[in-house]
Amino acid sequence: MFETIAALIPHDRDYPDRTRRLDLLQRVLDGSLYDALPHEFHEERSAGGEYIPLRHRKPSVRYALCRVVVEDSVALLFSEGHFPTIDSPDPVVAAALAQIVAEARLNAVMIEAALRGAVGSVAILLRVLRGRIFCTALETLYLTPVWDSSEPDTLHSVTERYKVRGAMLAAQGYAITEPAADYWFMRRWDREREIWFLPTRVGSMANPEIDEARSIRHGLGFVPMVWIRNLPGPSATGSTVDGACTFRAAIETAIEIDYQLSQAGRGLKYSSDPTLLIREPAGVDGEIIKGGGNALVVSEKGDAKLLEIGGTASAAVIEYVRTLRELALESVHGNRVDASRLSAAHSGRALELMNQGLIWLADNLRIAYGEGGLLALARMILRAGRVYRLRAGGAAVPLLDAETPLSLRWLRWYPPSAADRLAEAQAFTTLSAGGIMPPEAARHLVAASYDIANRPQAVTDTETTP
Repeated sequence: MFETIAALIPHDRDYPDRTRRLDLLQRVLDGSLYDALPHEFHEERSAGGEYIPLRHRKPSVRYALCRVVVEDSVALLFSEGHFPTIDSPDPVVAAALAQIVAEARLNAVMIEAALRGAVGSVAILLRVLRGRIFCTALETLYLTPVWDSSEPDTLHSVTERYKVRGAMLAAQGYAITEPAADYWFMRRWDREREIWFLPTRVGSMANPEIDEARSIRHGLGFVPMVWIRNLPGPSATGSTVDGACTFRAAIETAIEIDYQLSQAGRGLKYSSDPTLLIREPAGVDGEIIKGGGNALVVSEKGDAKLLEIGGTASAAVIEYVRTLRELALESVHGNRVDASRLSAAHSGRALELMNQGLIWLADNLRIAYGEGGLLALARMILRAGRVYRLRAGGAAVPLLDAETPLSLRWLRWYPPSAADRLAEAQAFTTLSAGGIMPPEAARHLVAASYDIANRPQAVTDTETTP
């Protein structure tokens, strides 16, 4: 059904197949997949009386199952209670990065990046303006990366190219001769510059000219962009620049759920106003009005009936939809826990076991958006600090060592209960008292859970003379 609906969506042949694939997946994620269908669900007949197939009708009930799975996994990844701490053996670097993360609102940036990147990939653009760090999550729909041949994990350049109406470009100050025509907008990031090009009309064979007025030189020595592949595995776009889509395996089932629920809703509406069948000769004169306060008087050989449907049909549909939902969530490792069945509070470990599939999904996303995203962005910020004097929190950031090792310290999946904290405290106390674990190591492990500033304490040896 997904391919059937996709065939009804216009395809711009000027874009590569990768762009169309990402566009379709994005439509599923934001709920606009059915917008291209020409008829509403209640429109069963056309103006000419012809039957309209279901595949041409928009479902009246839309259960955003794919969006729910993505948001649940991202919440376990970068929500307020799960955002990792950037750690470093250099306390100055760790403190400076903590300030930059807070001021640049990297928490919100990474949440947006993980949501946008669920279709396969996302890019995070780094800018340094007046010494402050700004980061923006960009959809990769119209972005084309080029990798360094000697360093396949390093970007050589990234090009953005898409169509825009001439009237919109004219409003931005461009000299456009045909406002009703379509133009190509293009810009490119490389290791030294952000190059803007003058718009060229679609179909023109002329090479785009550089817009010197809008182009800037950042001089960072690297492409100020982090390219993140969503998940390991075969990409839905067939491209090496994208990872696997988070929800691709559930799309067909989600569409089936939408149409089944829409049909069930149609049946319930019919049950509240069933069709009246009158057998001739009826003997009924005038307009027929159905209702409990109106009696139908028919002749001796006449008959009148209401064509009703049994309530078991709706119950069967609901049970079928519930089964489909279970299968879809299982296929994409979504959250299958029913909150109505939780009769008492559970420990953090018990919640982890109940949501094991969702945790596996979020754990894989930690690799892509943690090590490959947030940590790469932090290293890029350190390198930018060698070119520009950075500021954070209203003060200048000291010159930082760009080669300092960095790591991420993740929080627990679920907050520990009082019993979990007591058991943990007893274990750390026993290990510290036995000399197995230094107190500083125990402090490091619990710092994030208890919101403790994990800073090494200075040790002063006092020497006394007899």
